[in-house]
Amino acid sequence: MARNKHQRYGHPHLHTPNMDRLAARGVRFTRAYVQAPVCGASRMSTYTGRYVHSHGAGWNGVPLKVGEQTMGDHLRKAGMDCHLLGKTHMVPDVEGMERLGLSRDTVIGRRVSECGFDVVERDDGVNPEGPAGRYDYSAAQHYNAYLNARGYPGENPWHDHANSAIDGEGNVQSGWFLKNAAHPANIAEEDSETPYLTRRAMDFIAQAQGPWCCHLSFIKPHWPYIAPEPYASMYGPEHVLPPVRSNAEYENANRVLKTMMAGVIGSTFSKPEVRNTVIPTYMGLVKQCDDQLGVLLDWLEATGRMADTLIVLTADHGDFLGDHWLGEKMFFHDVSTRVPLIIVDPSAEADVTRGTVCDALVESIDLAPTFVDVAGGKIASHVLEGHSLLPILRGQATEPHRDFVICEVDFAGAIFSEALGASAHEAIGFMIADKRWKLIHFETGDPPILFDLENDPDELIDLGQSPDHTEIVAAMYAKLFAWARRPSQRTTLSPADFDAMRVKLRGVGVTIGIWDEAVLPPDATIKYRNRKAEPWQRLIRAKGA
Repeated sequence: MARNKHQRYGHPHLHTPNMDRLAARGVRFTRAYVQAPVCGASRMSTYTGRYVHSHGAGWNGVPLKVGEQTMGDHLRKAGMDCHLLGKTHMVPDVEGMERLGLSRDTVIGRRVSECGFDVVERDDGVNPEGPAGRYDYSAAQHYNAYLNARGYPGENPWHDHANSAIDGEGNVQSGWFLKNAAHPANIAEEDSETPYLTRRAMDFIAQAQGPWCCHLSFIKPHWPYIAPEPYASMYGPEHVLPPVRSNAEYENANRVLKTMMAGVIGSTFSKPEVRNTVIPTYMGLVKQCDDQLGVLLDWLEATGRMADTLIVLTADHGDFLGDHWLGEKMFFHDVSTRVPLIIVDPSAEADVTRGTVCDALVESIDLAPTFVDVAGGKIASHVLEGHSLLPILRGQATEPHRDFVICEVDFAGAIFSEALGASAHEAIGFMIADKRWKLIHFETGDPPILFDLENDPDELIDLGQSPDHTEIVAAMYAKLFAWARRPSQRTTLSPADFDAMRVKLRGVGVTIGIWDEAVLPPDATIKYRNRKAEPWQRLIRAKGA
């Protein structure tokens, strides 16, 4: 995908006309940040509208607490259904559900265990198998059944066909091994994952009634990195851009960052032969996503649904693919945390912003309140920590009410935390960024990282220990500490509820610390004035008699 910096999307060789088509009809945001650089944690923030610090599911495989409200809860309250097609990476809080007696066989139990969605089809798109069994027996379950029905044999054609190649003798060349990324997947293109999910989405929309939200969550270009033809052959090493990195960056890296750079994933993706093999396939998978987006948009137009459907295109994170000597996505550079975001609002009020570009600081947690706003509901601002983007889409505002963005990672369950010698309490990192500066803090005790996004947009020079930037570091820490002190767990009552509580206390006769009734309005003490009572001694004697 495009490198998300310098106020532009785009790639000199990979063209995405259908994403451009959306941008021409809506608003393209150039400073959109996720709240975590890993799949599960990022998605939990998008679905709850809350920071990782608030919902607690900071890494893949960490359950979302059973009590957390989600996008589906808020939208259903506003009269809009909320459905899922594709990936969520959500893990249910099974212990919490059992404690509360919630069964997955009930509607509420299914919603709690599926991040608040009414599931049309869930497919997390990762279905590997090792000597200890499957990583996720439910992943690709329906897709595998589809492939079987189409004539692809075996218990797991997701692996043997959709995500593997074959050699001249029919041997499966697993897509898990990066060397096989250059070979085409052993599947017809129309049966691969992205077209399959696109068709499922059109089937759902065709029968959907009433106001609805559909989370169509494409799996690719996620690993395993392998593409069907014709996408497997569309790009080659000559189309791969040079990596964004420097030798000085590697040599002077903060200990946490250096540990990731020197790890297996970072070391592998730093090799030219790996990048030249994987990135052309990655580009092909992105091109397939754009083509399928075109299929969906054409269908929406042909059926008249484009006129009443708000469309959001975004991602849960980016991929380093060798930039900054890293692979995967688990650090805080823009290449991982800054994602595409295009929103098309079909209403006439949005005509004033069509085809425009917005450089406001926005976050993934802004989507949930935006959808509630679109549905005509009341935004529960004491729960939803983001801001509705509807005023920006309709030309009523240029910025949400924030001057920084936050991203977090809880890597207590990651292998590289062992290499750092970090305990579960220490394996936590925070990023705070405004339009000029980005500060990265780790609880490991390592010094902070500071990037000057204006003069060093590639984020190659760490100024965290520069004597000339101590005031900037202190100022960014002050913002981070102020953010950490917000009342994010006060979710059972709204500010209006607290106002009503104070009024109620006055109305029910609570008069703590009052010396004389004369200081209060007469109606506040009406139940305490002009009252008569018998001495207790007389009452006791009368009762005894």
